[in-house]
Amino acid sequence: MADALRQIPLDLGHRTALERHDFLVAPNNHDAVAWIDLWPEWPAPCLVLYGPVASGKTHLGAVWAEKSSAICVKAANINEDMIRDIADIKQNVIIEDADNLIGDIVGEKGLFHLYNIFKEEQKSFLITLLEPPVRRSFALPDLASRLRAAPSVAIREPDEQLLSAVLVKHFSDRQIRVGADVLTYILPRIERSFEAVRDLVEQADQKAMIEKRKISIPLLREILNPQS
Repeated sequence: MADALRQIPLDLGHRTALERHDFLVAPNNHDAVAWIDLWPEWPAPCLVLYGPVASGKTHLGAVWAEKSSAICVKAANINEDMIRDIADIKQNVIIEDADNLIGDIVGEKGLFHLYNIFKEEQKSFLITLLEPPVRRSFALPDLASRLRAAPSVAIREPDEQLLSAVLVKHFSDRQIRVGADVLTYILPRIERSFEAVRDLVEQADQKAMIEKRKISIPLLREILNPQS
């Protein structure tokens, strides 16, 4: 069980850089980074880190895991039995994609017990959500009150400067170098979101490999303007 809990599931076909020096600190995530740096002086057992898909929650969680020797589990695996296993390991914990627990009474009971155990044992856990607890509907009022009272910090959508840096990072994770002309072409034509950047880079990489082409403006034009 311990070996299974220690694994951070990453369903990726390439190496994603998840070290602290790879994390791009910017105005949209500065507060979140500050809370990670504040540990172990958190005022509650739990920190809630929320933000859109592909915004960097997993990466920042990995930074905290290295700092705190935490294990990472997917929220889909959480129940009361799993909580006992986690408690027995005596380590800090990251629970990813905890949105999957909200509204599920079994999952919420498990998370509620985890909160109480960690408070008693003075351990910490971090959960990631798409939205803050105050915007969520809970099945268990006691859990709602605890998570809504816990510190909660956002990673927000990127500005153009950060979007450019995230593009470079995603390409770099796939061992692809792109020129400034490619970035200049992409930026005014892409949705301002981390998810859109991730999806575009994945599509471009796959298309380039299948067609044995370089990542270039003509290739990206075919993806971004398929009717042209």
